[in-house]
Amino acid sequence: MPQHKDTPRRSDAQRNRERILDVALAELSRCADVPLSVIAKKAGVGQGTFYRNFPNRESLVLEIYRHEMQQVADAAAHLLASRAPDEALRAWMDRLAQFAMAKAGMADAIRQVTSVPGGPAKPPPTPVTSAAELLLRANDEAGTIRPGVTTDDFMLAIAGLWQLDAYDDWQPRAARLLDLVMDGLRTTAPGR
Repeated sequence: MPQHKDTPRRSDAQRNRERILDVALAELSRCADVPLSVIAKKAGVGQGTFYRNFPNRESLVLEIYRHEMQQVADAAAHLLASRAPDEALRAWMDRLAQFAMAKAGMADAIRQVTSVPGGPAKPPPTPVTSAAELLLRANDEAGTIRPGVTTDDFMLAIAGLWQLDAYDDWQPRAARLLDLVMDGLRTTAPGR
């Protein structure tokens, strides 16, 4: 029986799907042309289970992108619940850097599936933008960042993340870049 979009998945089916996504992210980051059968085998699922979840390469690649983007977005609220707004923002920026580097590794796979004429389009970064907006608003209300910082300002300020080489030792460089951005956001903050 086909599963409806709103029907909750059984826990084992959900674990299988998440395992496929985790393995696919790692494998497609290494090689955009990795056979889907290799991903299924490494995820420990049969071909039927794999294709029931992802009927083709396009659906898999776009779901990885959406899934990773949503995880980054969800992290914002979790961080705000457990940390001061400026600490939550800085920790979220690290999570965003991890996403940026994973996406860089998957760039070829994303480009392959979205460049086909009449094929699917790359999903917009709406969840990530909304998460940044949530964090910036919390910081603005707490007075921990300079007034008037927009989401567009923030995204432009961190755009250097996408210039880093995902295959190099990117973490120290990303940390330095994000610390500079955070220092700039804190300058003239009314609550400091």
